[in-house]
Amino acid sequence: MAFTPLHDRVLVERVESEEKTKGGLIIPDSAKEKPAEGIVVSVGAGAKAEDGARVAMDVKAGDKILFGKWSGTEITLDGKEMLIMKESDIMGIIA
Repeated sequence: MAFTPLHDRVLVERVESEEKTKGGLIIPDSAKEKPAEGIVVSVGAGAKAEDGARVAMDVKAGDKILFGKWSGTEITLDGKEMLIMKESDIMGIIA
């Protein structure tokens, strides 16, 4: 299913976290937190300014991003869990 977010919204696929800690301990599923990293799948056209001009988006499809723990709305597309969030919920792009 094709999905394109509107305005300044971004469709994000979460990146799974590591199964082990740096010390080698295995983290059980019950103790894992949802990751706050993801890959941008698609972006909207950008918000409109008061004068009607489009404000360009700072992220693009394929960017690896860091976002707030409680950011976005969870949805399921083609059997994959995704997030839709506003661009302002994104804290930064991971290089």
